[in-house]
Amino acid sequence: MLFQHGKEAKVIAGGTDLLPQMKKRELAPRYVIGLKNIGGLDYIEYDRARGLRIGPLATLHAVEASPIVNERFPALAQATHSMASVQVRNMGTVVGNICNAVPSADTAPALIVLAAKVKVASHRNGERVIPVEELFAGPAETVLSHDELVLEVQVPDPVAHRGSAYVKHMQRSAMDLAIVGVAAAITAADGKCSDVRIALGAVAPTPIRAKKAEGMLEGKVFAARSVERAAEAAAAESRPISDIRASLEYRRDMVTVLTRRALDQAWAEGRS
Repeated sequence: MLFQHGKEAKVIAGGTDLLPQMKKRELAPRYVIGLKNIGGLDYIEYDRARGLRIGPLATLHAVEASPIVNERFPALAQATHSMASVQVRNMGTVVGNICNAVPSADTAPALIVLAAKVKVASHRNGERVIPVEELFAGPAETVLSHDELVLEVQVPDPVAHRGSAYVKHMQRSAMDLAIVGVAAAITAADGKCSDVRIALGAVAPTPIRAKKAEGMLEGKVFAARSVERAAEAAAAESRPISDIRASLEYRRDMVTVLTRRALDQAWAEGRS
């Protein structure tokens, strides 16, 4: 059906992004293709060899409440918990959140630092696997073609002593989009940092890696001074804008603060 109708069609899972856009006339698809009646798409599966697998109908709440996600993928549990309201989390999906591709999507930075990938399929070209980091093309745009459907999110099992965290700043304690969101993941190896990943949300046209900041910590002893330098580097790598929710300068300052917090939490998680 996606192949047949092309740009005239949209896929709906939870509908928490698509339906408000349609009501506001921001989108007016001629065809809406629903997934709800397709069985077996709401799975959350895990084993050490394959890691975590999240189906396209797995809700934000199901991921947030999953014991294995909380135990082994805390950044993703924290990201889903921070989103919207209980009602929205009971309807919205992780796959829908990343496919909507808004710069402030909470699950995107968490999945990026967890080295997640998405498996997609199309009628024309079959299946392919894309790193979540490479999924976003611009605000509300992905690299997916019009007839491609995301089949699942794939998250590799973390190595020993690897911790992750997601922290978010918003105007209220619930319901708001992120003014700034930061995810971090670190492996604690003999007091030094290994495989450091830092991802920023809501401070660029797409979620981004702060690679210079990562490099400043890689192989170094985890210490307050090095963390502060990395946090400042992450702020310098951000490309925020000023809008009704926050100024450019405020967002950049908050990147420094939240990067420091995310790194501290990820390190503590890896050391526990």
